[in-house]
Amino acid sequence: MIFPIPKLVIFDLDGTLVDSVPDITKSVDQMLIRVDMQPHGEARIRQWIGNGVERLVRRALTGEMDGEPNDALFARAYPIFLNLYERYNGERSIVYPGVSEALRFFERRGIPMGCVTNKHSRFSNALLRRVGLYERFGMILSGNSLPRKKPDPMPLLHVANHFGVKATDSLLVGDSVSDIRAARAAGFRVICVTYGYNHGLDIRTAEPDAAVDSLGELAGLFAMA
Repeated sequence: MIFPIPKLVIFDLDGTLVDSVPDITKSVDQMLIRVDMQPHGEARIRQWIGNGVERLVRRALTGEMDGEPNDALFARAYPIFLNLYERYNGERSIVYPGVSEALRFFERRGIPMGCVTNKHSRFSNALLRRVGLYERFGMILSGNSLPRKKPDPMPLLHVANHFGVKATDSLLVGDSVSDIRAARAAGFRVICVTYGYNHGLDIRTAEPDAAVDSLGELAGLFAMA
């Protein structure tokens, strides 16, 4: 399928632009050790990422997607994780192949770009700076930037309004069902990467407008004027 070139492109962060799992895993596993629990390892923790760090910590403490640890354990563990992740954030995270190519494609055409993530700004801005992507975006919204976050459409519409672009002329590039729901609610087109954090599920089953195995394939989806 070929799409018209959008007038605004918004990218998700973790699982779309950057693989941050190694740093998150290190932080989670060290947190668990400090509260006298066994570490889980990267393969398991990778499946739990995607709904914010508070939910991630709850999953790690219970070993379940919807688990709820007792309040005392969570109150002890959560600040430990935050301090550890602040230390390790960006240490081993990598920019996915094809990201620079995709960003250059839109930059050369003067198309504004934003980054919208549910990650707290305490971590998102530092991560973007450490991997060299911070300056590539005209607006960055984190999970604490507005009263609501994805899958609510508020952050997408906020960015579109900032740039004066209609939602129907805008594109979200993400990796999860949360991204698809936010885009649909906002009236954006949505293209998803197949390699991201979607709890181990194939994102194509959630029916984005298109899916790519690498952001290097993104340019090929647009009709050239």
